[in-house]
Amino acid sequence: MFSVEEQRILAQAAEIIRSKLIYTPVFTNPDLAREFLQNQLVAREHEVFAMLLLDSQHRLIQFVELFHGTIDSASVYPREVIKIVLKYNAAAVIFAHNHPSGISEPSQSDRRITGRLTQALATIDVATLDHFVVGRDSVTSFAERGWL
Repeated sequence: MFSVEEQRILAQAAEIIRSKLIYTPVFTNPDLAREFLQNQLVAREHEVFAMLLLDSQHRLIQFVELFHGTIDSASVYPREVIKIVLKYNAAAVIFAHNHPSGISEPSQSDRRITGRLTQALATIDVATLDHFVVGRDSVTSFAERGWL
């Protein structure tokens, strides 16, 4: 999918984005989240479901890759998501996953699992701020589409 040189460039770009996050006191910029997540997930050959764990001021606590799947799906388990959220004592989350096909259009399955996760997290007072679907040339935001 990506050449060795392209993968090296993407890894360097991801490191630059990570360094920006260190100096960002509050993670409220959706463009920064989009850029960070695209650099983390775009080169993956299999679907990866991840989340940004945030504190009550929306500062980044941790980026966690939760589930790894096949070329067109990954199984996502709300119980495991909740365990990680509680482990890091997160107050809010941003979900993300890639589409190895390169197309960032969310599926109905993506929308359903986001709804299930949002409901499950609401029971423990954790906000779901967004869910980004990362494609090769674009990133789709659920929040920007009014789905969250």
